[in-house]
Amino acid sequence: MADPSSYRPKPGQIPDSPGVYKFRDEHRRVIYVGKAKNLRQRLANYFQDLAGLHPRTRTMVTTAASVEWTVVSTEVEALQLEYSWIKEYDPRFNVKYRDDKSYPYLAVTLNEEFPRVQVMRGAKKKGVRYFGPYGHAWAIRETVDLMLRVFPVRTCSAGVFKNAARTGRPCLLGYIGKCSAPCVGRVTPEEHRELADDFCDFMAGRTGAYIRRLEKDMTAAAEEMEYERAARLRDDAEALKRAMEKSAVVLADATDADLIAVAEDELEAAVQIFHVRGGRVRGQRGWVTDKVENVDTSGLVEHALQQLYGEEAGDAVPKEVLVPALPEDPDAVSQWLADRRGSQVSLRIPQRGDKKDLMATVQRNAQQALGLHKTKRASDLTTRSRALEEIAEALGLDTAPLRIECFDISHLQGDDVVASMVVFEDGLARKGEYRRFQIKTFEGQDDVRSMHEVIGRRFRRYLHEKEATGEWEETPAGTGPARAPAPTGPVPAPTGPAPDSAAEPREDDGRPKRFAYPPQLLVVDGGQPQVAAAKRALDELGIDDIAVCGLAKRLEEVWLPDDDDPVVLPRSSEGLYLLQRIRDEAHRFAITYQRAKRAKRIRSSPLDEVAGLGDTRKQALIKHFGSVKKLRQATIDEICEVPGIGRRTAESVAVALASTTPAAPAVNTATGEIIEEDDGGSTT
Repeated sequence: MADPSSYRPKPGQIPDSPGVYKFRDEHRRVIYVGKAKNLRQRLANYFQDLAGLHPRTRTMVTTAASVEWTVVSTEVEALQLEYSWIKEYDPRFNVKYRDDKSYPYLAVTLNEEFPRVQVMRGAKKKGVRYFGPYGHAWAIRETVDLMLRVFPVRTCSAGVFKNAARTGRPCLLGYIGKCSAPCVGRVTPEEHRELADDFCDFMAGRTGAYIRRLEKDMTAAAEEMEYERAARLRDDAEALKRAMEKSAVVLADATDADLIAVAEDELEAAVQIFHVRGGRVRGQRGWVTDKVENVDTSGLVEHALQQLYGEEAGDAVPKEVLVPALPEDPDAVSQWLADRRGSQVSLRIPQRGDKKDLMATVQRNAQQALGLHKTKRASDLTTRSRALEEIAEALGLDTAPLRIECFDISHLQGDDVVASMVVFEDGLARKGEYRRFQIKTFEGQDDVRSMHEVIGRRFRRYLHEKEATGEWEETPAGTGPARAPAPTGPVPAPTGPAPDSAAEPREDDGRPKRFAYPPQLLVVDGGQPQVAAAKRALDELGIDDIAVCGLAKRLEEVWLPDDDDPVVLPRSSEGLYLLQRIRDEAHRFAITYQRAKRAKRIRSSPLDEVAGLGDTRKQALIKHFGSVKKLRQATIDEICEVPGIGRRTAESVAVALASTTPAAPAVNTATGEIIEEDDGGSTT
């Protein structure tokens, strides 16, 4: 635990202008980002008596080892820079709302020649118009089905569209009048885009004008005794009205607003957002967060606004944003929103009328979401805590292992040997920290040797990063806690190439390093031999503060180093169940990688060895000759006849094919017949 006075800036060093500041820990990782109108006043609050600080703030400043800041011109710039740094560094002490990327949106791909209406999830794409989010995908499809009668926009995939254009026959929707069939030229690209624009306008809330226009056209058609057309227009108007009825009118017809409500307690907070367009609720979403920093409702609202609109622009930012409490600097936030929208945005607290009543509804939703989350998490958190305590007790650990890493080896009869590393923190998977390895130092099947290599490579990288931060330096006696003994001489370089998914260590830029965090418990998939190999790898590196165990599949026994008898946990033990889940996840991750690697090898071709020969020219060669076998039999002059293949390339192709042995012919086991190679590739 660091003393904040050890890194407190000297008096007069901190400017009194607006800016953004970063606290870093001893590894130079950014752990907190904040902004201030006056940096000097704000940072002074962190360096007062620890007893007067909020517990969360106290934990942050004692974890930090340095502070730095960047001066900006305005509060709006500070807000934007703070958002950018939080996205970039993912600081552990900043409020981070759990993202809702699984919410479905109704999307119109205006970036295509023939825009398509579809359901989309995940990150938003440039050139696509989004409506929502919606609670369920089926709600979107029901609405679209009603609206396609009036706005017959394309909904098919690119493959279906191309196939229809090739055959000259539209799909079923084109025959029943729910698609204008641009694939076969029934409408021009301009006419189809106009339909898509009208569809977007209607979804954006401009509904009254379309219905009035349809009713006017219906009356005119009836007066001209075009009764079939009048009936069709009547049905179109009814379809639009039914689509509108699916979202109730809550505010005045022209109101475009987002309503944000917050429900919180000492530890967590829930945020609910209602998206109102054209006076109707067009979408709803919600987030839950742990309050890892000392933040009030105003701060929670500001963080929600940053996450909600940080990547948005134009009409995605509404004219009005209603909140339960204004941010600390509402003018700066309003200006930031206006810059993103391109026009004025009103940020305020509703005081009376329909908007206040609707805000109360949003607040009730937030309270219910927080209550439901706490009910679910209470049981889950209790179970995870009990599991970690049982593991600590069974293995004789001083504390519960909050970070557990598990390693597994996978291969197919000694080929494509790979390994996996999965990470669980607080009993939950941290998939962003999973790692994959290829076995580099030898070939063949030897799980024990493979485990030794992988553990050594993983912790050599860990020691390399500790050495880079100076943590291996000897500490004078009595000046602080004892450190782990340093390896003799410099930290050895990794044996063979680094792990496949790990690049060279980056500079100290504040981002978490790939192998910077050591586990409290290292689990290997296997019994005594694998555990002994893992322990030997750690001993060779001088690491003696990481517990090691193995979980054998046959009897689910837990093996410890140097113990002849396993630890047997009860079958009903939550600790055993957690170890099984971690081991199974490591096995899944390893075998997925091994299968992908094997599939890639099987799909390989002798042509892959020809330098400068890309996929297009490979396909041209195979198409011209029909197979690799026939290409192997061709002369250099015959290869030169393929468009795009020069003589030098033809010679390289001939050499590459001559240096590879053709695969043994396939045999039909039922008839004994040799199957000739006639496909477009070869396996090696």
